[in-house]
Amino acid sequence: MPWVIKYGGSAMTDPTLRPRIATEIRELADRGERPVVVHGGGPFIGRALDRAGVEHSFVRGLRVTPPKGMEVVEAVLTQLGKILAQEIGNALGLTGRDAGLLVAERFDEELGEVGRMRSVNKDAITTILDSGFTPVLACLAVAADGSLLNVNGDEVTGAVAGALRSPVIFLTDVPGVLEEPADPSSLIAHITLQEIESRIADGRISGGMIPKVEAATSALKQGAPSAMIVNGRYTGVLGNVQRGAAGTKVTLS
Repeated sequence: MPWVIKYGGSAMTDPTLRPRIATEIRELADRGERPVVVHGGGPFIGRALDRAGVEHSFVRGLRVTPPKGMEVVEAVLTQLGKILAQEIGNALGLTGRDAGLLVAERFDEELGEVGRMRSVNKDAITTILDSGFTPVLACLAVAADGSLLNVNGDEVTGAVAGALRSPVIFLTDVPGVLEEPADPSSLIAHITLQEIESRIADGRISGGMIPKVEAATSALKQGAPSAMIVNGRYTGVLGNVQRGAAGTKVTLS
């Protein structure tokens, strides 16, 4: 069974951490664990848009992407995917343009070239895995008219994990869901969707943790058997996740 990994946070942006994470992903592949990597690149995109003199903003947490900005986004994410694939080794940096891997529809006119996921080419991803390569997917999907759309990375991750019916690992900068937000030692090893809803309602899950648990929830509702929220800044994190020794595991029940 493949493992879908959302490659983000410091694990991707910190040059001292990236080689280690790349090595751990390659080790998963070498053991036959069939990793599928999904990446965004928000900080890289922001800097590139600034250099190009393209104004950018966010609406409801999504980056407004005009056509001119989309050219920059595609260039940045395509190049970043190739670099990440090179770092991992025996991997392919891909976007939705490749074999229609990711298909989306436009979100709304206010956001420009931004999409919401409609489908994933499961057969193409499986063929890549069966050939011994690790797919590294940028969060760029094609629309029905053939144009490219910028899609939220967590949404793409959930769609891919659901299509493959695979567990998903969200690499973040936090240990997982905490009983006491200020106490890293109060990690909750396992939590259900019902418990998440209860904790959001009473405030025990708040702030930046909400989008993380929502991403996990979305993956489960689309067919992923489990989702892990884990700190990607520590050595051996992917192996520890597989052994149940790191992060918070989220399940339907």
